[in-house]
Amino acid sequence: MTVEQGNRKAGTMSRRRLLGVGCGLAAGALLPWRGAFAYSDAKTLGFKHLHTGEELSAVFWSQGRYNEDGLAELKHIMRDWRTEQTIEIDRMLYQLLFDIRKKIGTDQPFQIISAYRSPKTNLQLRQNSDGVAKKSLHMQGMAIDVRLPGYSTKGLQQLALKMHRGGVGYYGRSDFVHLDTGRPRSWVG
Repeated sequence: MTVEQGNRKAGTMSRRRLLGVGCGLAAGALLPWRGAFAYSDAKTLGFKHLHTGEELSAVFWSQGRYNEDGLAELKHIMRDWRTEQTIEIDRMLYQLLFDIRKKIGTDQPFQIISAYRSPKTNLQLRQNSDGVAKKSLHMQGMAIDVRLPGYSTKGLQQLALKMHRGGVGYYGRSDFVHLDTGRPRSWVG
């Protein structure tokens, strides 16, 4: 073999190798499972607001970080519907709700009874009810009152208590559970 033939053969091997690697990468990018794998960490929450009738399913976490568009949608549905005011909602509250749905094994949307409350709304509710805290965590975007269709509120309360990740209030007569990201504590209202 001449030097020229050896150089040509070496060049052909390099080009073949390069072409093979390129084809492998291109084929891998087109495989459906690769796309699904890249998004397997997506976290979605679903809600139905019982006072406004609004329904929402939003991705709040994907590709290793918070999804700002999804957070904005969640912030809107969790607004004080009486005053239309919004506040940043504690992201750990979203995580808690997501983890509850995951443990239960459901994709049912939470029914919102109450989420963010402006100080004005909280004061009005305190004047008309015994069960509203003066310094409610609802006013800080750290609390929500919910039901979960197909799952008992008592069961929801028990699961949240076992998770030990914040306050859990059980309101059996009104059929909802209060969940917050404050210090762990519990009560029956």
